[in-house]
Amino acid sequence: MNYCYACGTKLRSKECEGEGIIPYCDSCQAFRFPIFSTAISTAILNQERNKVLLLRQYKMKDYSLLAGYVNRGEAAEEALIREVKEEVGLHVDEYKYMRSRYFERTNTLMLNFVSVVNNEAVMQINEEVEQAEWFTFAEAREVIMKNSLAESFLLAILEQAEAGELGRFILT
Repeated sequence: MNYCYACGTKLRSKECEGEGIIPYCDSCQAFRFPIFSTAISTAILNQERNKVLLLRQYKMKDYSLLAGYVNRGEAAEEALIREVKEEVGLHVDEYKYMRSRYFERTNTLMLNFVSVVNNEAVMQINEEVEQAEWFTFAEAREVIMKNSLAESFLLAILEQAEAGELGRFILT
């Protein structure tokens, strides 16, 4: 961040006690910590945990994970449950937080989860989703968007799932 988001003044680096060197606006006399969006993404597994649901959106040919922004005042876990319900009409029974990664193109911190739904047959996709399809783990590796953040998240989850290392999930 080079300029103050409140007044547009060029920021300078200044020591902030306990925080280190932080951008500072001399005009506003305020430190300017980074501002970014927060979103969730999830690999949705069926109850047997042997298939993963992937989506196609925005006229793209490749599949991706279900993702959505966290609303103001909303916990990431609440956003996860809401987004799955809104986009594919499924109820999340269990979930587990996996890891995060910053996505520079959209200035978004992505919080990645793995989730389990109880009934893969009752899917109802909304207008944001062009196609939602269940894949075996091997198939998912083939169709996921290559060299993407979604692929990175998915491959890590599938590796842990196949090794039986996903551990405990949180029940909703």
